[in-house]
Amino acid sequence: MTAVVLFGIAFVGGTVVVTLSFYFLMRLIMGGDPTGKDRELAGAVVMRISSLHALILALVFAQEMIEYQQLKFESVTEANAIADIYFDANRYGADDKAAPIQQALFEYVQIVVDEEWQMLGRTGQLSPTAWNKWDNVYQRVLDLTPTNARQQSIREHMLIDVHSIAESRDKRENSGTDSISSIFWFAAVSGVVFMALGYYPYPPDARNLLLLSVLGAFTGIILFFIYAFSDPYNPPATLKPTAFERLLDELATPPASG
Repeated sequence: MTAVVLFGIAFVGGTVVVTLSFYFLMRLIMGGDPTGKDRELAGAVVMRISSLHALILALVFAQEMIEYQQLKFESVTEANAIADIYFDANRYGADDKAAPIQQALFEYVQIVVDEEWQMLGRTGQLSPTAWNKWDNVYQRVLDLTPTNARQQSIREHMLIDVHSIAESRDKRENSGTDSISSIFWFAAVSGVVFMALGYYPYPPDARNLLLLSVLGAFTGIILFFIYAFSDPYNPPATLKPTAFERLLDELATPPASG
């Protein structure tokens, strides 16, 4: 947690330094604005640049936040599908068929929590072992031979859930490999630089420098959040497999009889 906070401070501080550095560089090149004639044009230019820059940041921030929340939703959807299959195996009414399916599902959830989630952060790929467990469940559900309408309905529901798990897995993998284009970072940093350049007509007194620092800091905070949400499997905004951990606890604890 401390490392994340320090990284965030360094990220925001770096944006402030960039803002002030290019402001002073432009003043050095232009020699300030002793006559005051440049302020009106510079203000208009900065206004247009800042508006476009804010729009870009808002759109990308919203996109990354939506994808981050979507990953949480897909994880819950996948965990629910696993739980449905697990308990439907009991409802099917064939203990010799249910036990292997439930064991494979339990081991699958263990792999997701203990191995696959970290693997997505390191390589952006799903665990082949987890896929093997999923295929084991799929094959065993396909091999079920219903003898009545109840079993037929349960088997069909289980097959739907098996396919739902595979779909959620693909989405989890895509969430780990989709990264923000370098074009965005070029546009984001360029916006900070050009806004800083446009403030050169204003003298570097304490108030103006404070306002420039506030501008740089707020922009840095937004960029930091965009960076954090763009990679949900790694710090600083690591998304935990909470739904799978709760499911694992539930499956590891047998229901109370009665």
